Amino acid sequence: MDQVILVDEQDREVGVMEKMQAHVEGRLHRAISVFVFNSKNELLIHQRALNKYHSSGLWSNTCCSHPMPGETSEAAAARRLQEEMGMSCELHESFSFIYKAHLDHELTEFEFDHVFTGHTDDEPVLNPDEVAAWKYISIKDLQADILMHPENYTEWFKICLKDHTEALFR
Repeated sequence: MDQVILVDEQDREVGVMEKMQAHVEGRLHRAISVFVFNSKNELLIHQRALNKYHSSGLWSNTCCSHPMPGETSEAAAARRLQEEMGMSCELHESFSFIYKAHLDHELTEFEFDHVFTGHTDDEPVLNPDEVAAWKYISIKDLQADILMHPENYTEWFKICLKDHTEALFR
C-alpha cells in the first residue's frame, strides 16, 4: 500500500496516509514534478499510461510522483525519473508551489509540489505501466497546443506551466 506524506502549507510533515485515501479526501501532501530539457531547450513530456488511476492517457511533464515516508524529495525525483522514464540526469530543485485540482474519478490533487529540472539528450526507456508515449517539444509549441487542446494535458502540468514558466527556464 503506497503512502504519501501529509504536510501543512509550510511543507512541515503532519503525518502519512494511504495514497488513494489522500486523493479521495483531498488532503495536502508532498509531491515531486520533474522537467527534463534537451540541448535544444525542448521539454521531455510523456503521455500517462492508459491504466493509471487518474488522468490516464493525458500528457504531462517528464515525470511526477510522491516521496515515500522517510525519502527526500530529491531522492524521490531521481527514483521516479528512473522508474518511469528509464533515465537519469542531474536534477536541481527549481521551486515549489501548492495547487489543488479536481480530477476524474472524484479524486482531488492537493499537493505541495517540489519541482526539479534537469538536462540531457538521452532518450527515455519507458516503463509501460507508467508511460504510453513521449516526445521532446518546444515550450512555444507546447503552450500553443495546450491553448488549443487543454483537455489533453494534466491539470497540475497546466497550472505549473501557466504560473511558473519563468522559473522553469531560469
